[in-house]
Amino acid sequence: MTKKTEKKAESKAKELQKQLFMKKKNSGLIMSDAEIKAADKFNEGYKKFLDEAKTEREAVKASVAILQKQGFSEYDKKKKYKAGDKVYMVNRGKALILAVIGKESIDKGVNILAAHIDSPRLDLKQNPLYEEAEMAYFKTHYYGGIKKYQWTAIPLSLHGVIVKNDGDVVEVNIGEDEKDPVFVVTDLLPHLAQEQMKRPAPKIITGEELNILIGSRPFKDDEASELVKLNIMNILFKKYGITEEDFISAELEVVPAFKAKDVGFDRSLVGAYGQDDRVCAYTAMMATIDIKGVPSRTVVTILTDKEETGSDGSTGLQSSYLEYFIYDLAESFGKNGRAVLSASKCLSADVNAGFDPTFGDVLEKKNSAYVGKGTVLTKFTGAGGKSGTNDSSAEFVGYVRKIFDENKIIWQTGELGKVDLGGGGTVAKYIANLDVDTIDLGVPVLSMHAPFEITSKADVYMTYKAFAAFIK
Repeated sequence: MTKKTEKKAESKAKELQKQLFMKKKNSGLIMSDAEIKAADKFNEGYKKFLDEAKTEREAVKASVAILQKQGFSEYDKKKKYKAGDKVYMVNRGKALILAVIGKESIDKGVNILAAHIDSPRLDLKQNPLYEEAEMAYFKTHYYGGIKKYQWTAIPLSLHGVIVKNDGDVVEVNIGEDEKDPVFVVTDLLPHLAQEQMKRPAPKIITGEELNILIGSRPFKDDEASELVKLNIMNILFKKYGITEEDFISAELEVVPAFKAKDVGFDRSLVGAYGQDDRVCAYTAMMATIDIKGVPSRTVVTILTDKEETGSDGSTGLQSSYLEYFIYDLAESFGKNGRAVLSASKCLSADVNAGFDPTFGDVLEKKNSAYVGKGTVLTKFTGAGGKSGTNDSSAEFVGYVRKIFDENKIIWQTGELGKVDLGGGGTVAKYIANLDVDTIDLGVPVLSMHAPFEITSKADVYMTYKAFAAFIK
């Protein structure tokens, strides 16, 4: 074979590779300068949302403020709606549904986007306040899957509501303003931690050791005991009018006091608490808000609660509130709710694990999501042998893939770790159980469930564009 023939054969091989092989490039090599600029601008709004929405209640409140400015009105199931109408419904202050009525008859189905707005955190116990060694503390019960040792020795803020005996509701947000005090879970100095460091990682800090230090100054009176606790309680009484018994009817959450920040010399990444899954909540909501004109199919976007603890409860997606909303909407048009659901399609908007080369041994490279390579389509989640998953059909994967390619979305696929190591779930299976074609789509995340999670600005923007293309 001559050199000329060899070169021709090699050229043919390269052409075949280009035609037949799958290549997923870093979005920085594909996006135009104008699109990168648009992505950076979009992420400024996203960071602002993260700072305002550190709990599910705050996420609902911040979202409703945005929706009202964009012409959405509160849903009334007795009202007749027409194409183009924009509505929202709040469920118990902790979950939210927004909808844009489409041109087509609703019995042809709706397009659903479903994200969750709860994140791992520390919740105060119902009887949290105590004094020990002349210091005051709050007892906590952690919420969701966390590495407990990550929550020590970092600044923490306190958020939530207290419902007093007379029914008055007090909102609490301490530690976010620069002038506010912050709180902390203390840790043992390394000089004395020899025995602690022999513990297995999940027990380096135990659940009962996640106690929040809240003060050390005693009330000036030598006659009573627990004077530091008394001083703290007196401060709270003066500020909020509460007594210790009011903690019983309170929902108080302790979260990192960090602000959302750009990460890296190139500012290509976002670092913040709660990106799982408020990154998908924000992108899904903004894609719905930014619909141009009247959509063909009605769009229903749900921002739900309780995903991190199994989606139970009246504000989680194992509840029927999404189903009831769609049934009520269908009834207002004289249609059958079950028929609407059966014809509907859903992107379950949730994050996936980004490949971290520092810990690459737990991830399978060919089937991992990579930070900076676009939004990630996750066909199935679950654990081990796909236990507890919605495994989307090939037909629906093909349907979604076609939409993304036609709209020049930068996307990839991914699993949540190696087969025998990985695991995790989303709300996808609960929507699929309503007879709705469903697949997961979201942003790859580094340090997932940590107090400071990392995402790529390009991936955040491509997820927004992917949602917009799906519901268009």
